[in-house]
Amino acid sequence: MKKTIAMAALAVAVSFGSIACKKKVSDAELQTQATTIVTSNQNASVEVKDGQAHLSGTFTDQAARDEMIASLKAIPGIKDVHDMSTIQAPVVVETVSVIDPVVQQKVADAVKDFPSVKVEVVNGELTLTGNVSSEQAKKIKMSVDALKVGKVNYNYTVK
Repeated sequence: MKKTIAMAALAVAVSFGSIACKKKVSDAELQTQATTIVTSNQNASVEVKDGQAHLSGTFTDQAARDEMIASLKAIPGIKDVHDMSTIQAPVVVETVSVIDPVVQQKVADAVKDFPSVKVEVVNGELTLTGNVSSEQAKKIKMSVDALKVGKVNYNYTVK
């Protein structure tokens, strides 16, 4: 009986000893690992305190931020990730037509005898679209070229 109690006490002491000997990862080591991960986004940074990662900076979208948080949480020793980052607002570019409305009207007048042809501004360039015969295409090109309005895209279909 004394032998059994002694063995049990020894087993308990060994198990406590192995738990107490478990190496704790320092914040400096965690900081190094976390910084290595975060360097993939030049607009983000991370700081580790008491095993807690504090993520800050900007991300292009939610998916990129979620991926970064998951990567940080996967580091052994990181207890939690506190997200203080933001999503970068999309840049809205307002396009302004560089085609003078007077020029656009002159071209529209030149092709008025061809109702299937439309005069539009596409990506800042004067563009003709529609369906025409080869004879009509020649007449349209000569009429528009005579106006000397600059670059014109002839995107109509010749049938």
